Amino acid sequence: MTALSRESALPATGAGVERAESALSTPSVRRPREDRVKISHLLFVLPALLFFAVFALLPLVGVVALSFTTWNGIGAIEFTGLTSWIEALGRSSTWNGLGLVLLMIVATWLLQTPMSILLGAFLAGPQRYRNVLAILYFLPLLLSSAAIAITFKSLLDPNFGLANGLDMPLLKQNWLGDSVLVWVVLLFIISWQFIPFHTLIYQGAVRQIPRSMYEAAEIDGAGRVRQFFSITLPQLKYTLITSSTLMVVGALTYFDIIFVLTQGGPGAATRILPLDMYLTGFRGNEMGVASALAVMLVVLGLGLALGVQRLGGKDSAASQMEGA
Repeated sequence: MTALSRESALPATGAGVERAESALSTPSVRRPREDRVKISHLLFVLPALLFFAVFALLPLVGVVALSFTTWNGIGAIEFTGLTSWIEALGRSSTWNGLGLVLLMIVATWLLQTPMSILLGAFLAGPQRYRNVLAILYFLPLLLSSAAIAITFKSLLDPNFGLANGLDMPLLKQNWLGDSVLVWVVLLFIISWQFIPFHTLIYQGAVRQIPRSMYEAAEIDGAGRVRQFFSITLPQLKYTLITSSTLMVVGALTYFDIIFVLTQGGPGAATRILPLDMYLTGFRGNEMGVASALAVMLVVLGLGLALGVQRLGGKDSAASQMEGA
C-alpha cells in the first residue's frame, strides 16, 4: 500500500474534519433545509391568512366599493361616485359623532389606564387573598355588553329601579335623559366592564419584572411609592402601549352598550360615529352613506392605533425579562 493510499485510508482528523464540516455547511446544503422550514411556517400561517382574507379583507373591500354607490338595501345598487361621501361629510351628525367618539376615546383612556395599572400592580402580589380578589374582580369579563346595558338600564330607572327600591333620593336622577349624566353612566359602565381586562394585562406584566430590581431598590432605601414610580411604571412602558392601543380601538366598538341604553339620546348626546353609521344604514336605508362612515371608522382606527404604536418607539417588542 502506497503512502498516498495509507493517508487516504486514515480517519478524517484535523483539516479533514474542517473540510467535511465546511462541505456540510455550504449554501447548497443549507438551502433545502431553509426552504423546508419556510414552507412549514407558511403552512401554519396559511389558515389564519385565509380566515383573515375571507372575514376581514373581502368585507372591507366590499364596504369601500359600496361607499361609492347609492343603495337603499333593497333595490338595485347604483354607482354614483363620490355622492355618498359628499353627503356623509356634509352632515352635522357625522361631525357630531366623530367628536363624540374622540371624547369617548380620551375619557375612557383617562379613566381606565390609572385604575388598571394600580389594580394590576396590586393583584400581582403573592398573597392568596389577592388571587381571590382577582377572580371575583374579573367576573364582568364573562358577561355580554348587551346584558350589562339592560341590567344597568333597569337599575337606573328613577321610578322602578334601585333608587326606588332602596328609597335613596340621591339615586333618583334622570340618568339616561340628561346629556351630562348619561355620559357619567356610560363611562362608569364601560370602565366597570373593561378595566378587569386591562388589569389582567398589567398583572402579567408586573409579574415579569425581575425581583432583583426591587431588592436592589430596597437596599438603597427606596419605599413602595418610589419603587412604583422608578421601577414598575418604566418597566410597563410597552404594556402601556399595548393596552392603550386596545382601549383606543375598543372605544370605536362601544355600539352595543350605547344602543341598548340610549339609542343615541338624549337628542344626539351619545350618537357616536359607530351608532350613527348603524342608524344611517339600517334605519335611514342609506347604505352608501353608512359605508362611507364605516370606511371613516376604519381609517380613524388604523390611524390612532399606528399613532399609539409610534409612541412606543422602535423597541416596542423588546423583552422585559431579566437578562433579555
